[in-house]
Amino acid sequence: MSATTANESLRRRSATADGLIMTRRYMAHVVRQPEEAVLYFALPIMFVLVFGYVFGSGMSVAGGGGYREFLVPGVFAMTMLYGMGATGSAMAGDVSRGVVDRFRSMPMARSALLVGRSLADLLRALVELAVVVVCGLLVGWEWHRGVGRVLLALALVLLLRVAITWIGIWMGLVVRSEEMVGGIVFPLAFPLTALSNVFTSPELMPDWLGAVSEWNPLSATVTALRDLFGNPGVVGGTWASDHALLLAILWPVVLTAVFAPLSVRRFQALGR
Repeated sequence: MSATTANESLRRRSATADGLIMTRRYMAHVVRQPEEAVLYFALPIMFVLVFGYVFGSGMSVAGGGGYREFLVPGVFAMTMLYGMGATGSAMAGDVSRGVVDRFRSMPMARSALLVGRSLADLLRALVELAVVVVCGLLVGWEWHRGVGRVLLALALVLLLRVAITWIGIWMGLVVRSEEMVGGIVFPLAFPLTALSNVFTSPELMPDWLGAVSEWNPLSATVTALRDLFGNPGVVGGTWASDHALLLAILWPVVLTAVFAPLSVRRFQALGR
């Protein structure tokens, strides 16, 4: 092994170790502030209970079927979307308090902060996902397909979260204010959720609004989840609905390909 190859291998191992250290730091922060985690876990539970029981009796599902089985896959995707607020606020807090500058001055890989943040958010997403699964099972939701399709569905949810995480990181680096990030995320996430198929089928909307809903990135993941779980609400008949699985992979990949490089460039520009 040449000296150059050995140095490159050592550098990669160091970057990986630094990234895992930062992941542990971010997870320790979550443990020290459980009230923040409870708040984020409570939001999807509230949506399942309020929409499932209060509005559910008056809601229709295209093609027939129970509304709560229709709703729960949508809440999976919605939970991933609203995680953008936690990611963006945490990153903005690190920038505004000088945490990023202190870590950048230490002998550690520059990529460790962003890698650690993205891995920590993915771990927290797994816990959030487990909470929604338990909540869904308690209100009568269930899957009707094999274990393989269920695992694929959960992988699609986490793929969406990866894209959302990078959007949140970029937003935190650009805005640099925890309060401002919180003020931006809800007005952005709410219409994106409302103009999707999370709460109602696009087939029951006006034609133009149904088309907007079907091409919503959130809708692609939700339709794919309903199909893989065997839940109602998958009608088909349009290109977007017939290729929901493909779109559920493409949308997160495209969003990650756009926002991950933007985040890295913004992060590098902070030290100039």
